[in-house]
Amino acid sequence: MHESEEMFTRLISRFGVKVLEKKKEKEFLKYLGGKGEQKPVQIEGEKKDKDLPDLSKLSSEEVLKLKRDASKMPESYQPKYVESFWYKYWEEKKYFHVSAEEGLKNDKRYIMVLPPPNVTGYLHLGHGLTSAIEDSLTRIHRQRGYATCYLPGTDHAGIATQTVVEKSLAKQGLNKWEMGREQFLEKVWEWKEKHGAQILEQLRRVGSSLDWDRYHFTMDEQLKKAVTEAFVLLYEKGLIYRATRLVNWSCQLKTAISDIEVNYEDIKAPTKLQVPGHKEPVEFGWLTHFAYKVKDSNEELIVATTRLETMLGDTAVAVNSKDQRYSHLIGKELIHPFCDRLIKVIADDQLVDMTFGTGAVKVTPAHDPNDYECGLRNKLEFISIFDEDGKINQQGGKYAGMMRFECRRQMEEDMKQLGIYRDKKPNQMRLGLCSRSKDVIEPMIKPQWYVNCQNIKQRMIDVVKNKELILIPSDYENEWFRWMEGLRDWCISRQIWWGHRCPAYLVSINGSQPDSSNQDNWIVARSEEEALQKAITKYNVPADQIKLSQDEDVLDTWFSSGLFPFSTFGWPNTEDPDFKAFFPNTILETGWDILFFWVAKMVQFSLEFFDKVPFKYVFLHPLIRDKDGKKMSKSLGNVIDPLEIIDGTSLDNLIQKIKEGNLSQEEVERAIDQKKKEFPNGIPECGGDALRFGLLSYLQKTPNINMDVKHIIGYRQFCNKIWNSCRFAFPKFSQDINYVQLDFNNLQLINKWILIKLNQAITDVNAAFDDYEFGQATQSFHQFWLYVFCDIYLEGIKNILSDKNEDQKTKVETQNTLLTILDQGLRLLHPMMPYLSEELWQKLPFQKEDSLIIAKYPQSNPQWINNDVEQQFDLILNVSKRIRQIISKSELPPNKRPDVFTLNLVGDKSLDDVIQQQTDIICLLARIKSITSIAQETEEHKQCGVDTLDAKIKIFVNLKDNIDLKKENDRLVKKLNELIKLIDGLQDKMNQFNEKTNENAKKVLIEKMEKYQQEKLLTEQQIESLKK
Repeated sequence: MHESEEMFTRLISRFGVKVLEKKKEKEFLKYLGGKGEQKPVQIEGEKKDKDLPDLSKLSSEEVLKLKRDASKMPESYQPKYVESFWYKYWEEKKYFHVSAEEGLKNDKRYIMVLPPPNVTGYLHLGHGLTSAIEDSLTRIHRQRGYATCYLPGTDHAGIATQTVVEKSLAKQGLNKWEMGREQFLEKVWEWKEKHGAQILEQLRRVGSSLDWDRYHFTMDEQLKKAVTEAFVLLYEKGLIYRATRLVNWSCQLKTAISDIEVNYEDIKAPTKLQVPGHKEPVEFGWLTHFAYKVKDSNEELIVATTRLETMLGDTAVAVNSKDQRYSHLIGKELIHPFCDRLIKVIADDQLVDMTFGTGAVKVTPAHDPNDYECGLRNKLEFISIFDEDGKINQQGGKYAGMMRFECRRQMEEDMKQLGIYRDKKPNQMRLGLCSRSKDVIEPMIKPQWYVNCQNIKQRMIDVVKNKELILIPSDYENEWFRWMEGLRDWCISRQIWWGHRCPAYLVSINGSQPDSSNQDNWIVARSEEEALQKAITKYNVPADQIKLSQDEDVLDTWFSSGLFPFSTFGWPNTEDPDFKAFFPNTILETGWDILFFWVAKMVQFSLEFFDKVPFKYVFLHPLIRDKDGKKMSKSLGNVIDPLEIIDGTSLDNLIQKIKEGNLSQEEVERAIDQKKKEFPNGIPECGGDALRFGLLSYLQKTPNINMDVKHIIGYRQFCNKIWNSCRFAFPKFSQDINYVQLDFNNLQLINKWILIKLNQAITDVNAAFDDYEFGQATQSFHQFWLYVFCDIYLEGIKNILSDKNEDQKTKVETQNTLLTILDQGLRLLHPMMPYLSEELWQKLPFQKEDSLIIAKYPQSNPQWINNDVEQQFDLILNVSKRIRQIISKSELPPNKRPDVFTLNLVGDKSLDDVIQQQTDIICLLARIKSITSIAQETEEHKQCGVDTLDAKIKIFVNLKDNIDLKKENDRLVKKLNELIKLIDGLQDKMNQFNEKTNENAKKVLIEKMEKYQQEKLLTEQQIESLKK
């Protein structure tokens, strides 16, 4: 929809004026930025200003002088020109930084840490949304006088980064095992430096006003110290312990992962999936039945499984003690068909539902969570049958060395040969997949380090219930409670190389080979020197008899990230000025998808170490998907780099970037096809402001955002509108303008009205930010600037500011009002569009703060509230609208300006007074020559186009002198005939009414009849007027 067609839809809520048919409003008002339809932004052929100065060749002082000179303003809005200087200026002025001393002095503090992006690659639009939200909050609080600290950082992202680096090295024919740990980590650090630098540049480009003096990387020295201290303190409190348990094992990554890092896919029917490490797709969703032969008997026990290969690790078959079918077999032994061992028949009523399936359940304690518990209860043998890479180990007999799913296929054939295969049926199931590698998770028994979460989980529930911690939206509270109630202990060790090494040391005394699964053989310490002293004390032996080996495992990435709100401010040194000034933080803003990955970890650690929450508020934003609602994925080709929207890019560049990535050939081809379909002409340059504003506008209380780049392009056009409106206004100010406080009560009606509307926008935007309604904030500003300020006010004051106007008092008053609107409006816009607002605000001709970033944010002004003024101006808008409606129904040529007459039907003199006092504005808005109040209707008026406004004012538009009478008569006669047909058709339907007819249906038809009858009467009157 073109913006002019939207105008009166917006006016419904803003002014209480009824909307007209869109097609009749298309010509209502002229836009300042251009006449007629606005063309979409083009990559090629877009009109650009020639001879724009090269700012890189100028000093900062020269650029600032140029930027402040309104007479040097380029003809059209150019994002690169507007955004190329201000970030550097803000950084040089240290506007992003606040000292701890300043923070402690100010009783209003606003502290937030940026969720540290992973150094796996470049930022995507999800990060762009995060930055838009967080920076707008930071900027508005800075303008409100808060001591603001918005702390930047990046995350080492252990598994994710190691995986992408391994893929990159594989393309070069290298692998980490041949390189060794030290050389491989050098390559990872090279990757981090390259992509970390790019991430920081992206954050600058989107305008994030981050305190770069406080930047942290989750593996820098300060955070290493904090991670070690946290581990030691938790261990000393008995909250970190070592245990050999069933873990989620990723065979592709060769590491354990936590429960929260497992994604579950519901398999509704047999489905083939590509599993890492397997050449052929693997089919899931089958339940296979096979028989175990009872030793020394002709009997057999039939069991069923979805993971046939795990039967190599079976150590029992369980039945229910109450099941008469199998009670005689309890305690008997079964013959394993492939392994040289016997397995027991046991009774376990907790595991077996005798009404389900065959009532007999195979038990693999080392590879299934339920079987694991059964094994503990019944003291079964735990036999691990997989190597760490997913191959069958020596426990698998003849299948040793086979990949687990290849073994599954072969085993099915072998069972058929042995006559123990019974059948295979489709079976719905949930399949656990590694969130990083997409590998099928294999439960395996491994010794790991765990954090005890049982003692803290009730406290974590309570802080949300008692509002110590406020989740926004509050819809996530119940999810928080459910998750915490089922919280398990957290497995924190990972069998990878990139990350924080566990500060735990295995102790060998006199060359002994200690059991690494036994916690008693470990020393946890802040350094190897401290560990040695602890070992001497613990084992009472001299240092020369002790050998320490630090654990090769690293900590889960979320362990270090969980410390981020306080480790970045100097902890564990609680006397650090930054810690005293900026912890606890004010708010944490992030996507809802990491509420339990990250947010819960920060709350947990903060409660453990300080007995208080790390921040008061948590705002959870939606996830960005593509315009079709699909999750954004590099392999699908629908991921977008924010810089591709900010700077624009060609299709060739988009394709080249895909080819340079780590995707497989199949994924590359799929991604390229998607890019060609989505962006056949590339992406036009939109700028950082349009991206921010567009992303914020999507925030409308929904868990997902279906992102369409065309939406951002629309706000690029809005930037152009803001630019052109200021470009129109700036020459209207004299160089020596005296910007004075306005005397509201003595202003012209239109100036009073625009201040009222500005005040409403200020109130609405402030309230929207306070309520985290970012979409509403953008909408309120957009409606005010475009549909109120540009479309009505600037049009309405053109004659006042004209050189022909000799009323200097009114002109100066209007100049000051216009200056007030621009000053306050650009301040209001700044958190959402920092670059454009700064660029234009700096050109305003009056003394002000050095930068808009520190200019006071507008607040509601109670003096700018007046219902009488609004009602009077509503009358002007309604009269203008009704005139345009009459004209739109005629064939009046666009260049004709008819005369208009109004007749007061109720004797209210104030109506005539407002119309006559505001004649110039009505003529401008309605595009007419004149408007005159008359005392009575004459024959001349009856020949006009006629309509009535609220039964109070009759409006006559002189069309007769401006149109082809025959054409107009033919048009009206045709319309009359169409109306008669509609009325006759309705009458036929109404004649069929009876007591069974639905009352609502009756009402709809009656209302339609009344509408058509009124329109028929008006059309007949218009035809008659043409005959006179």
